[in-house]
Amino acid sequence: MGLRNIFFSKTTPLPPPSRTFSDSLMDENIETARSLISKWDPNNSASAPLFRNTRQEAKQYLDAVVSLQTTMQYLVARDSSSLSLIQAQSLMQLAMNRLQMEFYRILTQNRDNLDPESVASTDRRSSSVSDDDDDFSEDDFRFAGDSVSTVAMADLKAIAECMVSAGYRKECVKVYILMRKSVVDEALYHLGVERLSFSQVQKMDWETLHSKIKCWLNAVKIAVRTLFHAEKTLCDYVFGSPERMIAESCFAAVCREGAASLFGFPENVARCKKTPEKMFRTLDMYEAMSENWNQIASIFSSEPTSSVRSQATASLVKLGEAVRTMLTDFESAIQKESSRIPVPGGGIHPLTRYVMNYIAFLADYRDALADIVAGWPQNPLPESYYRSPDREEKNRSSEIAERIAWLILVVLCKLDGKAELYKDVALSYLFLANNMQYVVVKVRKSNLGFILGEEWLTKHEAKVKEYVSKYERVGWSKAFPLLPENPTPEEARGIFESFNAAFHEACRVQSTWVVPDPNLREEIKASIGLKLVARYKEMCGKYRVGSETVSGFWSEDMEHYLGEILCGSGESRSVSWRGPSPPPIVAK
Repeated sequence: MGLRNIFFSKTTPLPPPSRTFSDSLMDENIETARSLISKWDPNNSASAPLFRNTRQEAKQYLDAVVSLQTTMQYLVARDSSSLSLIQAQSLMQLAMNRLQMEFYRILTQNRDNLDPESVASTDRRSSSVSDDDDDFSEDDFRFAGDSVSTVAMADLKAIAECMVSAGYRKECVKVYILMRKSVVDEALYHLGVERLSFSQVQKMDWETLHSKIKCWLNAVKIAVRTLFHAEKTLCDYVFGSPERMIAESCFAAVCREGAASLFGFPENVARCKKTPEKMFRTLDMYEAMSENWNQIASIFSSEPTSSVRSQATASLVKLGEAVRTMLTDFESAIQKESSRIPVPGGGIHPLTRYVMNYIAFLADYRDALADIVAGWPQNPLPESYYRSPDREEKNRSSEIAERIAWLILVVLCKLDGKAELYKDVALSYLFLANNMQYVVVKVRKSNLGFILGEEWLTKHEAKVKEYVSKYERVGWSKAFPLLPENPTPEEARGIFESFNAAFHEACRVQSTWVVPDPNLREEIKASIGLKLVARYKEMCGKYRVGSETVSGFWSEDMEHYLGEILCGSGESRSVSWRGPSPPPIVAK
């Protein structure tokens, strides 16, 4: 119970006590307080700031107020209606008005010095001051080496403790909240934090919303790690004793509204319509909330700030749900893709490019995705297709690996159907080889490789070779059998004529086919050359007539023709996946 209530409580009048040494001491305390308090009368406009340069007198002033408070407690016990008590009460009111004025002045004049960076940097230094009950020890008068923020914080703490102990907590806290809330609100404004309703966010076009999200991503890191942290540090320091709840309620009043706006924005974004281009910014926000979660939970751990903690939790949950929904929609879009136009030359299908680029970007968020998909049911993968190295443990890593492996399996199954659109079987196998190669390279050169593992890569690289082998067998089926082991000279000329025709026709057809991957293209040409050119050279040497061959082709001619195959114009720009537009590529 504050002294204010004690002073005005009804008591039974006591008979006038005889004066004692204590009475004389109390009178002396009142006179000492009167001389100091009157000198610094807040109603005197000419009065200089008490806590600016006169450090010794500021200490004496606070000591006088403490002594006056002790005197009032003594007088209340002795005679609650005494004239001395009334005089003491009047002096205390003047002193509190003065301290409230000083409190306001220090907060106002030190807005720049009590900025988050300054408070955070002096946190450790000023903590040593708070360990002492006497905030104005002899060491505290050597301010030459102290920062302005340290001095201001010490002054605020001393005034707050004095006013709170005297029963003037409400007046002190009111000034503090008024001033510091304006500082926090201004800082959030400059960080671009706005109080946006769900209706406002929902009506934004993607370009505008994307800009707001980018701004929020920068703001949340600074707000949590610097602004809110420093404000809590300042609050705890100024009001941390003697009542912890004062600091907690003060901090809540200063930061609760701004923090609710900051942490409420992701939930509003998550509740908007889900589209593929929003996936990565949604994951960015999820990561930002997750990375700062421990600090958020620590800074807003008290009961008065529980609503902020609840809002942050709700946003994190909603962001995770939004990502799950977009993953489901993404898989559904792949399965529903229904274009019937084959890619010219058997090149990379736009569906393959889009899906693999999308998944490769998802892999950059593997930790966040692992949290989001943990425990999320999915279709079981065929054991023969993929077995996660961690599958036995069924941990977070294995779940995200299986989720991504499943998405790739879905697109590969779609590509099997696309291959059937080609009338030339060899071209269909080349198409499958090209697209599988694109998938493998994309996995190996991105974080997908770390997620899926070497076993997955080895298995799919073998699949590329299998498709290439089938392409060679079918695409060159008319040429391979025409180079028998030991034909007679009479048979040789007819064999060469037939082979030359078959070889030329195969080269002509395949000159419009394409293998975009240069390494795979050279491997295929080398394989064909090894099987055809080497055998052709052997027969040319065996059936040479003088300086001429009966073949009609020099081996160099064959190598030239082979050099021109599989370099066609590639995919037609008119062929595209009629699915969602690819998301923008944004630097993290």
